[in-house]
Amino acid sequence: MGRPEEAPTAERAERAGPFTTRLTWPLPEGGTAVWESRAARKRGTLAVRGPGEAAARPRGADGVARARLHRLNATAAVSFVLGGLLFALGAALAQLGPHSPTSWAAVYFVGGAFFTAGAYASLLQAINAPRRESTAGALVTPHWNRWSYEPGRIDWLSTFTLFVGTLVFGVDLLDSFLQGLTTRQTDRLVWSPDMVGCLLFLISGHLSFVEVCHGRPCVRRRNLGWWIVAINQLGSALFLISALATFTRPETGSPISVAIANWATFAGAVCFSLAGVLQLFEHP
Repeated sequence: MGRPEEAPTAERAERAGPFTTRLTWPLPEGGTAVWESRAARKRGTLAVRGPGEAAARPRGADGVARARLHRLNATAAVSFVLGGLLFALGAALAQLGPHSPTSWAAVYFVGGAFFTAGAYASLLQAINAPRRESTAGALVTPHWNRWSYEPGRIDWLSTFTLFVGTLVFGVDLLDSFLQGLTTRQTDRLVWSPDMVGCLLFLISGHLSFVEVCHGRPCVRRRNLGWWIVAINQLGSALFLISALATFTRPETGSPISVAIANWATFAGAVCFSLAGVLQLFEHP
């Protein structure tokens, strides 16, 4: 049997640029505690290893924090599942059905509303996550807040970027109802916000990877959070491909490829729905 790892004598922080993603510190009674950003905001836990113990065990926040995180996680997960399904339906109608552009634009718009709701619930989860505020091996439940400004926290920045991305998508989805636009107007009012929204989704996903991997490239096949982030990032990449394919060429007045745009949107939306289903299991 291997000997337990030697406990640290001082606090040790793991950083990715300016962001702290994991903290390890000695407990006053002996042993160590480990706080990780994603585990705290998603599961409401930190890991504690007592004196002489070979393995750490999770220690959860109080019942108020757990119930709060449960509700927010379920809201975000269900919203992403429904938003993804509606986007997939909109892409299928656009590609296969004899429906007018207004009909599938309406489906996209409702799906976008669900995406925004899911992103805001994710932001609330970061804002109201249990905090490590002492050297004790326990988390503290903060007062409920609907908004905060904490760009120094990677979980806040990732979820805030996602939320802004959904709002920008909303501009694109609203403008898609406009009729009789010129090529220049279509690219400016519809395509440009679509591209910005896709890039914000990718930035958010990159920050989530940094958070779960602690700043280093990693593949964690047994980590549910890693799979959720990876599938979401694949969906974001597919949305970007779709956006690139919808650019209206001035010389022809038509998109680069409607089929690529629709099928990439469909596949990306399925990714977001699948990640939403998995997120239902990443709870306190």
